[in-house]
Amino acid sequence: MSVFRKITAQDEFTGWHMIGVMFLFFGTIISVNMTLAYFAASSWTGLVVKNSYVESQRFNEVTAERQRSVELGWKSKLDYNDGVLSLSLLKADGTPADASGISAMIGRPAFARDDRKVEFEAAGAGVYKARTQLNAGVWQVELAAIAGDRTAFQHKMRFTVAE
Repeated sequence: MSVFRKITAQDEFTGWHMIGVMFLFFGTIISVNMTLAYFAASSWTGLVVKNSYVESQRFNEVTAERQRSVELGWKSKLDYNDGVLSLSLLKADGTPADASGISAMIGRPAFARDDRKVEFEAAGAGVYKARTQLNAGVWQVELAAIAGDRTAFQHKMRFTVAE
């Protein structure tokens, strides 16, 4: 008994078989590329500023503002419960900070579609509150406020909203 069997006409690899193999091969590559292109075009662009040249001209000014903000020594803490974002601002000595014009850009770290600006209102003793609805997940906040001596306070932080 032989291990090999005789190849018949119905077992032959024809041109139609080759067309099927080529269609499956290139179809798989094209469909994967189209899927990746869709996700690349529909997700975060990676842009932090609209015009990097214009922003580069402001580098020294922005760096000096951030340095003055750091010199204030303020500490900030965020809490989120039931549609209310609470911000606590404390001076370096632990006393409540007196700030005005507190606003924040809030959004997801990697997607721009949830970005929004919120305005905080004073709730007393260095606590400020803003109403906004946040879904579960990681959020990024860029705070901006004016200290009593007209120094701009800026702070970026991330926090997680539990399900």
